[in-house]
Amino acid sequence: MRTMKTPVKRITIKVGSNVLTRPGGKLDVTRMSALVDQIAVLRERGIEVILVSSGAVASGRSLITPAGGLDEVDSRQLFSAIGQARLMGRYYDMFKDHDLLVGQVLTMKESFSDPEHYANQRNCMRVMLREGVIPIVNENDTVSLSELMFTDNDELSGVIATMMECDHLVILSNVDGVFDGDPSDPTSQVIPFVRPGDDLDACVREGKSPAGRGGMSSKMRVARSVAAKGIEVVVACGRRENILIDLVDGAAVPCTTFIPA
Repeated sequence: MRTMKTPVKRITIKVGSNVLTRPGGKLDVTRMSALVDQIAVLRERGIEVILVSSGAVASGRSLITPAGGLDEVDSRQLFSAIGQARLMGRYYDMFKDHDLLVGQVLTMKESFSDPEHYANQRNCMRVMLREGVIPIVNENDTVSLSELMFTDNDELSGVIATMMECDHLVILSNVDGVFDGDPSDPTSQVIPFVRPGDDLDACVREGKSPAGRGGMSSKMRVARSVAAKGIEVVVACGRRENILIDLVDGAAVPCTTFIPA
């Protein structure tokens, strides 16, 4: 069993592409709706939520087949431009059913290194939260270049959680957390807690998820970095029913909690 530090006032939730899409890249509208319903409950409890959402590129890829001649950057820009519009449209309609407004925040890695851009970005999101608007954040893949991009949205979510001084960062993946072995091995178990200084190098393999740019090694690096700044980080499976509510309520669900320094 795990228990979040209480009271929970502000939380960043990162949802990966493998949670939001079905095999083939189409949006899993049922799963999206379930997550939106849970976020609406958190908002009813007075918890401020920032949503870092993947899925734009995967969604766009399922809608168009390029005629040919596109390199990796061109393809990513095309898929993102189409998919981001579709993704935000879905979120807008789903949150509207709960009488909640959302706002799109597209950002780039370089925006966090320029003090003026950093301050403007933080102020914009503070205003949104103060007015009851849920920021939905994603990297602006339509203009970002590969060498200037975040490693993945795990990294972006960590930067956002730190910038916005959140109590918690929840990273939702397609697995229950960090395992002590290969997750496909039935003898492997989820590591419930990671404390500062714990060595997990032998447990986590390099690699990335099929639909996204990240992987568990990326999530672990981000989680360690954010926890070192005093923010609790939880890695859990976004496909588990009621996962967000269970985590906030301290229910006995499989997950890995990175204890803050």
